[in-house]
Amino acid sequence: MRLATRVLLLLNRLFPLPDHPFNRALQGRGTYADWQLEQAPRTLRAFRFFTDPEAMVAGRRVLDLGCGAGGKAVYCATLGAAQVVGVDIVPHYRVEGERLARRLGVADRVRFLTADARSLPLPDGSIDTVLMSDVVEHLADPEAVLREVYRVLAPGGRVYISFPPYYHPYGAHLSDAIGIPWVHRFFSEQVLGEAYQALVAHLPDGDRRLSLRFASHRDGQWRLTYINRMTIRRFRELLTRVPFRVAYYYQSPLRPYLRPLAWLAPEYFTRLVICVLEKDRA
Repeated sequence: MRLATRVLLLLNRLFPLPDHPFNRALQGRGTYADWQLEQAPRTLRAFRFFTDPEAMVAGRRVLDLGCGAGGKAVYCATLGAAQVVGVDIVPHYRVEGERLARRLGVADRVRFLTADARSLPLPDGSIDTVLMSDVVEHLADPEAVLREVYRVLAPGGRVYISFPPYYHPYGAHLSDAIGIPWVHRFFSEQVLGEAYQALVAHLPDGDRRLSLRFASHRDGQWRLTYINRMTIRRFRELLTRVPFRVAYYYQSPLRPYLRPLAWLAPEYFTRLVICVLEKDRA
């Protein structure tokens, strides 16, 4: 183990881990789907300065893209969505989502699909509202995905996007095991991979976590493949290349009292990028 990896592991002992659904599940504090359901009201409230949660989904055909274990999709059904489709590329999330939908009595209005977001098994214009919460930063080809979303969205439909930018304190998406803020600014991918592997090796789901976050190549190098390093600047450039109209855009600071820093150094002190895109009416 290289020296930098040892330093990271020592420093990590000084920082408590943020609340994380993977760790909650291991502690018997609910599944990933349960955590998503609990967080869903907060997720939708991010758009409160543009519209209210009920208006986003009530009576509408909703697509939760990158739905994870389905908690947000099920929550949308409880708010009165006409139909909800949850799509994720991870196969076992479909089972978790279906189980939660049955438990809450909305299985007749929610279905889950395992699919690539660049090629959705949905007809043109079949969706009124698309939710993309904590998704944009994971997409291998975000422009292709947004163009596919445009295809399935009905005229006048909206896409609700929220995500933490890459230089968020936990933008590396390793906070289930590494609690050091901005760790990806101080250590290389190789060191992050070695440290993360060591930290999750003893966990029953350690192999699954490692394969989700990293790829290890034949040359022995670790690659952080779970994220695409989506910065605020890169996202704003992306918006100029897709056919949507930007109906709303906001950068939420890490904390209200850090607003001046979020203005001076937005990449580092923005908690969420919040954006609503709209497809023109025919």
